[in-house]
Amino acid sequence: MITKHNLVAFFLFASISTFSFSQSKLQIFDVNSDIDVVRVYEQVVKEGYGTPFIYKKLATAYYFKSEYGKALAWFQKLFSEEKNTDPELAHLYSQALKAVAAVNLKNSM
Repeated sequence: MITKHNLVAFFLFASISTFSFSQSKLQIFDVNSDIDVVRVYEQVVKEGYGTPFIYKKLATAYYFKSEYGKALAWFQKLFSEEKNTDPELAHLYSQALKAVAAVNLKNSM
């Protein structure tokens, strides 16, 4: 009888422990969250190690920061290095061209 009580108590403890562990959230920290990737990539290009992958990252980063002039420069650098086969990149490039043209038109008035 004592072993039955011990066995029930053990299973109760195990199930409570399992339930409480499954309810706790694990905190995952991103150590790279404070790093400005754009500055790092620009430094890499400045040191002469630019690749089409880096140009693509810089172009899209500047596009989504609404810095279309800088995005255009990196898109042009990317397309001079390799042929564009990504329709999404072509769309971003055309949108950046339109944005820069609109700004230039507005400034010329």
